[in-house]
Order: sequence, then structure tokens, then C-alpha cells
Amino acid sequence: MLIETRGNDKKRCVNIGLHEAILNPIASFNGLWSLKNIPQININDIKDLSYNDLTKYIFEILGADSSLLDDALLSYKTFDNPHTPLDFAKLDDNLFLQKLYTGPTRAFKDMAMQPFGRMLCNLVKKEDKKYLILTATSGDTGPATLEAVKNAQNIYAICMYPKDGTSDVQRLQMTTNDAKNIKVLALDGDFDDAQSILKNLLNDTSFREFLDKNNFCISATNSINFGRIIFQIIYHIYSYIYLLKNHIINNTESINIIVPSGNFGNALGAFYAKIMGIKINKIIIATNANSVLFDFIKTGKYDIRNRKLLKTNSPAMDILKSSNMERVLFHLYGHERTKELMENLDKNKSYEISNNELAKLNLYFDTYKSDDNATLAIIKEYAQKNIIIDPHTATALNAYKNDGIKTIIVSTAQWSKFAPTIAKALGLDSACSDKDALDYISNKFSLPIHKNIESLFNKDECNKTIVDSSNVGSIIKEWLKSIN
Repeated sequence: MLIETRGNDKKRCVNIGLHEAILNPIASFNGLWSLKNIPQININDIKDLSYNDLTKYIFEILGADSSLLDDALLSYKTFDNPHTPLDFAKLDDNLFLQKLYTGPTRAFKDMAMQPFGRMLCNLVKKEDKKYLILTATSGDTGPATLEAVKNAQNIYAICMYPKDGTSDVQRLQMTTNDAKNIKVLALDGDFDDAQSILKNLLNDTSFREFLDKNNFCISATNSINFGRIIFQIIYHIYSYIYLLKNHIINNTESINIIVPSGNFGNALGAFYAKIMGIKINKIIIATNANSVLFDFIKTGKYDIRNRKLLKTNSPAMDILKSSNMERVLFHLYGHERTKELMENLDKNKSYEISNNELAKLNLYFDTYKSDDNATLAIIKEYAQKNIIIDPHTATALNAYKNDGIKTIIVSTAQWSKFAPTIAKALGLDSACSDKDALDYISNKFSLPIHKNIESLFNKDECNKTIVDSSNVGSIIKEWLKSIN
């Protein structure tokens, strides 16, 4: 069962199931849905499970409705390995790369979005209602969402992204999608603007009245939807099993997990895994120059009053309001304190936790920040070993300290999604195009360019509307009228 992070307003059920939360992710007081109870895992019960069987086990112990799970897991057949949707690489005796980018859009969002999207589509089909699905993206959620719901029956998807805030490949993955049930909006703003618009639309009475009048329900595929989060717990648990199965650790050892983080959904999955009893020593949050998470974990102060979002070469992490931190606050401090803190953030753009609360947070999290120069330097360092990493993975590698603890680096995207940055690290002209950079890296390191990436450059950008942030609701209404 799921419960609300800011308490209940007596207008909604206090507890709901996963399927209901997928279709209706709105919670009281603009909060989020999260787990009511977090069960403990006996490692002996899971150590020999396949990835799909582990997923079924986790759904079962969380009390989540798994009636659509078998079909949802069929989506992993589109991944490089149809039986296991992630891969691993050993970097040294204590360091392992968790490759989460073997799906169709070559980014970690596929790990959750493919099965979740299939589950969402099947739920909508069963409901026999029309659904408007909203998503805001800093670059990877959007392509993964559109891939998952394109041409789905009774689903109409709006994808919002910051106009100048993604890589060219990420943009093309969205704007070349010609499915009739999809509309892509390029915002004259940043990801925080896009996420705020999404949450405001979910709670906008007049917008909801328009949808009701035109027979539309509404949901979202951002990680505010717990349907995404539940699938993100699985791969952190599976990584521990992988190390155990391969005799890299024994069942008394703890590991570190380093997560390049923006909106905190990936790190949240590791947080739940740790609470459930997986032996994770620390979840280390890697940040870029937009280091609000670094500051919060170090000082207990979450303050964005005088901060401006900086554009970096790890753009998927260019976020100031990390929405999933709210779920961590809820599990550590309860709904009343969470409501107080989040209302302070909404009203005053800041909040602060006590020293005791910070000490509790630091039992789970540590953090490290990198600037663009450090990111480029470590990309070059690993390239000299014939290991090509994307800039987000580079921020995680910068956070690694070889202290004898086995460590998982969460690698969130394939190199092909950020080729110009990698080429720049290797000395190529920083103004080169994505296509030139892809060809350069592919030839230099004998790396194939995945067909889903290669084909983007032969498609038209047929689905791109540049909009002012204040005009999004009106544009969505006009689009829905035109297709209704």
C-alpha cells in the first residue's frame, strides 16, 4: 500500500494500491505517494533469482498488484540481453560499473519506463478511458516515455523539455517521434520550470475541469509517479546479488553505490533497497555544479533562493528542485515534518533540517561534487583505458575513493547520447556536431553506434513546438481539442 508524504487532506483515500497511484499520482497538499510499510528482505530468498523473478518477488513483498507484471516484463525483450536488462563491467578489484543503458533509448530511464509504460498502457486499456499523460524531462525521461507509449490506445502524451537543455541526440529522440498520440513541447525555460508546470497542471482546477468536460483523465510518467520508482528499486538489489553470485563479496559485506543524481529517483531506489535490508554502506550522491544536493547532505540546508540553474556538460543533472528527496524526508522524519519542510521550499525556496535530522540523513547518504573540468578529465582518463563513459557517469567516477569497500558506479547513459562532450574531452573541436562526434568516437575506439541512435539523423524533426512557459496549458487544450 501507498501513503501520502504530506498527510491526508480528507479528500482522498488514506491508503491506495500501486495501480491506482499509477493512474492518479496526485497526493494531498501537492505531496507524493510513497510506501506505507517497507518490508525486510532475507538475502537467502533472493540470491539465486533471475532479474524478472526478483522483480516479481519485490512486487509481492511490497504488496503491489502484480496482475499486469508478466506482460510489463516482456518489454525487456527489446533490450540488448532479453533476459537481463542491465550489464556490469569490472574497473578494478573494488569498482564495478552498473550499465543501465541497454534499452531502446540507451539511457537508464528505460529500466523503469519500459515495464512501467507497458503497465500504464494496459491499465488505461482496462479503464476504457482517455488519458492525458504528462512528462517533464531533463533529457532521458522524455525519450523513454515516448518510446513506451507511442501509438498506445487511449493515451495522449505531452512531453516538455528545456529548449536549450538537452543533448542533440536526446532532442532528436523526442522531436523525430511521429506518433499521432504524442506532442513535444520545447520550453523557453529549464527543467525546474518544466517540472513545476507539470505539478501545477496536475493540481490546476480549471485545467482538470477542461479535461473532465472532454472526457480525459490525467496522469504523469515523471518519477513523481511511484510506478516508476518501484522498478528502480530492483536493479540496485540485483547489483548486490550480482556481486554475491560472482563471489566478489560474501553475504556479510556491505557495498557503496555512487549515483549521479538530479531528480533523485535513482538514488531513492537505492535508499529503499538499503532500508529493505540490502547491505549498502552508503549511497553517494554525485552532483555537478548545480550542487544543491551536495550542500543539503553536507549542511542540512536546502536553499535555492539565490541560485541560478547552471548549464553543464552533464545536463540530465541540471536540476535544483529534486522532487524525490521529499520521499526520503517522509521516511526519515514523518509526514508532518515533510509537509512543513516542503511548504517552506515552495513558499520560501529553502528549508533547513536540525543537526539530529542531518545525522540521520547521513546514515544513508554521502556526497561529492564535480565541475565540468573534472568531468572532462576523468572521461579522458578512462578513454585512455579504452573505457568510454558519458559525462554523468564521469561525475560518479569522480566521487569514487578506493577505501576497500566494493563500489557500484551507476552508469546512466551510453556514450552515444553525449558524444560531443566526450569528443571535447579527447581534444576535438567543442563546436563539432553530434554526428561528427559520434563518427569520431566510433572510428577511434571501434565502437558501433547503436541503430536507434544512428537512425535519428535521417529523420525529420516533425514534432517540436517551442512555447513560453506561461502558455503550456492553453497549447495542450488546443491540441486535445484537435484530436478529440
